[in-house]
Amino acid sequence: MNDSSRHSGKLFIFSGPSGAGKGTICSRLLAESDPERIALSISMTTREPRTGEIDGKSYYFVTREQFRQKVKEGGFLEHAEVYGNYYGTPKDRVLEQLEQGRDVILEIDIQGALKVKEAYPDGIFVFILPPSMAVLRKRLTGRGTDSMETINMRLSKTLSELSYIEEYDYCVVNGDLDEAVKRVKSIVIAEHSRVTENIQELLEQYKEEE
Repeated sequence: MNDSSRHSGKLFIFSGPSGAGKGTICSRLLAESDPERIALSISMTTREPRTGEIDGKSYYFVTREQFRQKVKEGGFLEHAEVYGNYYGTPKDRVLEQLEQGRDVILEIDIQGALKVKEAYPDGIFVFILPPSMAVLRKRLTGRGTDSMETINMRLSKTLSELSYIEEYDYCVVNGDLDEAVKRVKSIVIAEHSRVTENIQELLEQYKEEE
């Protein structure tokens, strides 16, 4: 009999404005899930490793020549240049995990998410939002790492980013972190409960029991 708990891997893409808490939500989701069933997508970059960063765990660190060659080969779901360094999501690493039956979590900015959607439309796209602009301002200010000019720029960017929300499959408002994580977990469960996901396996199972 088939193992009814087995499932094909799915790519979950999380993005949203800075300060919405998408990184924290993804970290909680990974920490509270079976590591054999879900994994974090690791980006590739040309920048130098920082203290404590590990190749293959923090990032895949490569030379600019290696990165450019991978671009020519169509080896990224998305890639971009940020402050003189290249960053990208390796397609082969993601597809390998999915083929092994593991879900893959990709935390990325909105522009990157739209590129992933073009390359892998079967992904599940989740937009993380703060409960209000006032709360977002408080969160950004509370970090103590950005100037008021930078904070105001981020808030202005958030308003423009909201125009892309219809490109996503789900929206989760992160007012209470525990509730937001619960909702994200429910999305994962719902996606694996679709009839199109399970129908063939279920039919085969019942046929074997006749």
